[in-house]
Amino acid sequence: MNMPVETLTDPLAAHARAMLEHLGENPHRHGLADTPERFAAALRFLTSGYEAEPEDVVGSGIFDAEGEGVVLVRDIEFHSLCEHHVLPFFGKVHVAYLPGERIIGLSKIPRIVDLFARRFQVQERVTEQVADALVQTLEPKGVVVVSEAQHLCMAMRGVQEHGASTTVRATRGACGELLTMLQRS
Repeated sequence: MNMPVETLTDPLAAHARAMLEHLGENPHRHGLADTPERFAAALRFLTSGYEAEPEDVVGSGIFDAEGEGVVLVRDIEFHSLCEHHVLPFFGKVHVAYLPGERIIGLSKIPRIVDLFARRFQVQERVTEQVADALVQTLEPKGVVVVSEAQHLCMAMRGVQEHGASTTVRATRGACGELLTMLQRS
């Protein structure tokens, strides 16, 4: 029986269809018929961080500093794809910085996190990239970025360790006061 030939609009969709076929599935059956296009759209969204740089998401959100206090944004949720298995890892990022002459609009910090999380990643790199972006953008006296995440590559395959989490910390400049604040809150 010949299956109808359909045109897939995204080149990734053809690869998704081929993966389904190689796994023994019928990509034309009712439940999977639209899956290749949905998969392609999802993967494009989940890797959309390649389409921008920090200055693109920060825009005009930089202002003169008016004080000496530490800025702390906690519990920024993020989702990323492990570059080793293309499985999700997800968690929260906490960002603290001690301003120099400039501050950043608070909504821009989660945008920076999302920018780097929406790439194929490892947790260590995304944490470092967020810290580096803040240093390059603000030239602060110090930056601390802490990420806490669960990795589905550990939970769904391999060791199959459910509930384990990983914490990564990146520090730049004067961090003593920042670390104390993170530990207290």
